[in-house]
Amino acid sequence: MMLANYVPIYVMLQLDIITIDNVLKDKAELEKQLKQLHGAGVDGVMCDVWWGIVESKGPKEYDWSAYKALFQLVQDCKLKMQVVMSFHQCGGNVGDVVNIPIPQWVREVGETDPDIFYTNRAGNRNFEYLTIGVDNLPLFDGRTAIELYRDYMTSFRENIAELLEAGLFTDIEVGLGPAGELRYPSYPETQGWAFPGIGEFQCYDKYLKADFEEAATNAGHPEWGLPDDAGEYNDNPDATGFFGSKGYLSEKGKFFLTWYSNKLITHGDQILDEANKAFLGCKVKLAIKISGIHWWYKDDSHAAELTAGYYNLNDRDGYRPIARMLSRHYGAFNFTCLEMRDSEQDAAAKSAPQELVQQKVFSGVKREEVYMAGENALERYDRTAYNQILLNVRPNGVNRNGPPELKMEALTYLRLGGELLKKKNFRIFKTLVKKLHADQAYTPDPSKYSTLVPLERSKPEIPIEELLKASEMLQPFPFDDQTDMSVGGATNDFIDSFLNMIPFF
Repeated sequence: MMLANYVPIYVMLQLDIITIDNVLKDKAELEKQLKQLHGAGVDGVMCDVWWGIVESKGPKEYDWSAYKALFQLVQDCKLKMQVVMSFHQCGGNVGDVVNIPIPQWVREVGETDPDIFYTNRAGNRNFEYLTIGVDNLPLFDGRTAIELYRDYMTSFRENIAELLEAGLFTDIEVGLGPAGELRYPSYPETQGWAFPGIGEFQCYDKYLKADFEEAATNAGHPEWGLPDDAGEYNDNPDATGFFGSKGYLSEKGKFFLTWYSNKLITHGDQILDEANKAFLGCKVKLAIKISGIHWWYKDDSHAAELTAGYYNLNDRDGYRPIARMLSRHYGAFNFTCLEMRDSEQDAAAKSAPQELVQQKVFSGVKREEVYMAGENALERYDRTAYNQILLNVRPNGVNRNGPPELKMEALTYLRLGGELLKKKNFRIFKTLVKKLHADQAYTPDPSKYSTLVPLERSKPEIPIEELLKASEMLQPFPFDDQTDMSVGGATNDFIDSFLNMIPFF
């Protein structure tokens, strides 16, 4: 009965565990670390499978050798895996410590046609991920962007078939944008963005501009153009006409935001349909990642969410339509910032990570009967963060007589490394693992606490009009004030300070 409360934990591997030269990095040290994780009761690990590494030599020249070696090592260490089909660049986002660009032969197309990349109003290109404006254009040696992603996932399925059949993988997360998230690259550090800037709309490449012009003309407003008063990366909402003067509430503003967010949903839907075909019949869940944009959440405009493509307002749910789209693919909705508390944020940023996770996202996703999963956005090793995570993964606590009312399917933990494995940090982390497992023993068979069945073919496409009906704002589910599976507090920290001085603890 208690196993129904069990939340598995997957620890993210280092971003460059496979080097830019397609080599498994320091295998002996990694093996040692993986065994430590297994000894702590960790269920599995997660890693990015970089497009820029595997298909770096040329179109359809895939080299999976280093990843095969990594996957085999993880299996030998008796851990499970989540893998990310990473079609984005590593470098330029919070926490990126290495640089892994998308394939050179793809970037070369951009040398003659720079509009294959997302572009802001000033004309600055973002090289992290191809613009969704080229999703269905055969600009890459006769293939569309969607076909590039399709062929990559198909090659993974064909070359990693033995380990897929052996049950090593539980989740295939499909990268859908910068940082692997379904969003626009609205807040790039490489272009000077700094928290808590509102970011900028990223739809000024010629392909998305033409798409908008066609949509506006078809709507009877050929005179409408893309926003020219939405500010710059580090503005606050009040400094702009679009947000501060309520341009986003005008007929033109609503039309633009609907178009902008719908393009994102359609992009995700198309790639997930290809992912479903690639992994049809495999005992895995497909998953997508949604960014936890918590700054300016308490501002009426929700400006930072809007520039990222999440059309979320006080009276409009911007996340439930995404979940409804995901439901047809039997997918999981992976959301970030589980560790954050409102009280830890700068009041000037009008941040509300707790409300975002608890009230808006979790409630909306669950109403669409979609699996919910989550991860921490920043590296944290303290009890305060862990207790917040535990509250978010089981918002109403454990149920000793069966499944809890609300529960996330899994937690992905950021990240494996020397800091986590320090004596004090790892001791607290092991308590987190135990509490995620609801004080139950480590259970190596996911079928004991989760549903893993062969992936069925996606259901029929849901018309956009039906998806948008899910934007109706509903009352959030009630959440407890604190977790019933705490890892402790200040007293435990005081005890830790003494234990840390004892060599054998």
